[in-house]
Amino acid sequence: MTRFKAVIFDLDGVITDTAHYHYLAWKRLAESVGVHFDEAFNEHLKGVDRMGSLDLILGEAARNYSAQQKLEMADAKNRHYQDLISTMSEADLLPGAVDALAAVRAAGLRIGLASVSKNAFTVLEHLGIRGRFDYVVDAATITHSKPHPEIFLTAADKLGVDPGECLGVEDAVAGVASIKRAGMYALGVGSPEVLTQADRVIPGLDQFRLEDY
Repeated sequence: MTRFKAVIFDLDGVITDTAHYHYLAWKRLAESVGVHFDEAFNEHLKGVDRMGSLDLILGEAARNYSAQQKLEMADAKNRHYQDLISTMSEADLLPGAVDALAAVRAAGLRIGLASVSKNAFTVLEHLGIRGRFDYVVDAATITHSKPHPEIFLTAADKLGVDPGECLGVEDAVAGVASIKRAGMYALGVGSPEVLTQADRVIPGLDQFRLEDY
């Protein structure tokens, strides 16, 4: 038995790991404008949307670019990213992901996806799991990025479930903050030393046990 009526998952770093593809695409973009980009810098982009990530990369130099130039830069990064993820398949699902989704469905709960990635639908199709979700938030319709709660509140609303009856699953600090601000129970995937706001933290979905939360 569980006290929840819905589970809302993040995508990147929870169900699949597209972080490396994002890293490669952002690194090429950053270096094209003379900005040093490494794994440590990339950590700051977790859970942040595309334009927000670009502003972080550009830093104070962002003022030197027009809105149109920024859009073109972000689009260039996205095209490279799409080329990289075009080879994804079910083999790219993280351990325990399918079993976790199956367990939630077997318990009779609703399943949502709250990813800031505008490529989420494409990734889900490549992974072969699009049909496992009752509702996938279209990131293009979200005004505020994580840690704002909008994306999780939207998922709950579309699923027809009160936020307080939702379990949110995230791997990023900003994502966990978004879940908590939405009034949901936050399950972190990763390190408890990093995801300090989470109600509980597991290393991966292979450790997901719905009855434990």
